[in-house]
Amino acid sequence: MSNGNRRPVAAGNWKMNLLRRDAEVLCQGLTGGLPAKLEGAGAADVVLFPTATLLTTVARQIQGSAISLGGQDMHPDASGAHTGDVSGPQLADAGCGWVLCGHSERRQDHGEDDALIGRKARAATDHGLLPLICLGESGNERRAEQTLAVLRRQLTAALASKPASFEIAYEPIWAIGTGEVATPEIAQQAHAFLRQTLAELVGEERAATTRILYGGSANPSNVADLIAQRDIDGFLVGGASLDSGKFLDIIDVCARHRG
Repeated sequence: MSNGNRRPVAAGNWKMNLLRRDAEVLCQGLTGGLPAKLEGAGAADVVLFPTATLLTTVARQIQGSAISLGGQDMHPDASGAHTGDVSGPQLADAGCGWVLCGHSERRQDHGEDDALIGRKARAATDHGLLPLICLGESGNERRAEQTLAVLRRQLTAALASKPASFEIAYEPIWAIGTGEVATPEIAQQAHAFLRQTLAELVGEERAATTRILYGGSANPSNVADLIAQRDIDGFLVGGASLDSGKFLDIIDVCARHRG
């Protein structure tokens, strides 16, 4: 199955950036420019992942638009004594339909392991959220030729708890925020391996329909070559998603791609 049979996704991870007024201006730029980007040859899903303090603001700004809302992280428990955490029901209550699980910055900064990320993915679907499970190798792991082993380990653990639904984001850690992007060939190799591993874990039919996004310094100048690859279904965008013009350009590439 070519990626022309899977609806592309343009997702913006704002990370720990923006204040309320900044978010309002950015959302206004996106909602103002989005219809023209989605009325062309194809269509795409657009998702924003703001920090938790901005969820209500962003939900209000994108109401009635084609943009969906997601949380950057969630605790696997529905409630309890977990100071500083956000639960799945709280994200859903704020208007979220998506949530990131296992972003490399959570793994690195907060010591999140594969098993915890699997629990989060399952909890997300239990509360009506679609987890975007993030996977990727470090520079040292790539140089040691461990990329495929790392991806298999991370994916297997993430799906061990059997989330009802999920999408995947391949984010090579060595390319996140560095300006260094994986070549289309390198990215495609990782995406194809993930789809093959998915087929082994959940069956070929589900693997063929699961969307696998690329993240790692994705920007308007490189996304067209990347999404032309058979197994790349869109992008989890960091810095470029903080600029409405750049993000709209990425959305346009996704929306016009037919595979």
